[in-house]
Amino acid sequence: MARRSTIPALVCRPGTEPDIETLVRFQQGLARETEDLALDAETLRAGLGALMKDPSLGHYWIAESQGRPIGSLMITFEWSDWRNRMIWWIQSVWVEPELRGQGVYAFLYDHIKSLATADDAVGGIRLYVDKRNQRAQDVYRRLGMNGDHYTTFEWMK
Repeated sequence: MARRSTIPALVCRPGTEPDIETLVRFQQGLARETEDLALDAETLRAGLGALMKDPSLGHYWIAESQGRPIGSLMITFEWSDWRNRMIWWIQSVWVEPELRGQGVYAFLYDHIKSLATADDAVGGIRLYVDKRNQRAQDVYRRLGMNGDHYTTFEWMK
């Protein structure tokens, strides 16, 4: 179901190499806000460049208004033997702070969901969210997602 955004001329397009500097800024903002981390710009550039060169790693989607990138998310992949299909993971979600609450993420999500729905090789969409980020959880619930099934554990190097 397409939702109406209050942002003029909103479009969703794939992220490409010319978007790397914008995505570096978005991801540095995300890490600062969510985990109080300062991410190294060179490491981000290299990581984003690797993703842009190898679509098997994932891909970015950019929300744009009047030619200006205002939000983004990344899709990565998990094979599900239970479903014999790929699960798309939404990661690295960013919406410019002054434009939050105006339907930008819902617009991105609707686009991703429509692509997943149309592709028989995709079994679903997942994401993880910091337990303290109640605002994001409320948005995800309003979009019809639920967090009832899993708790994420991790080991990071």
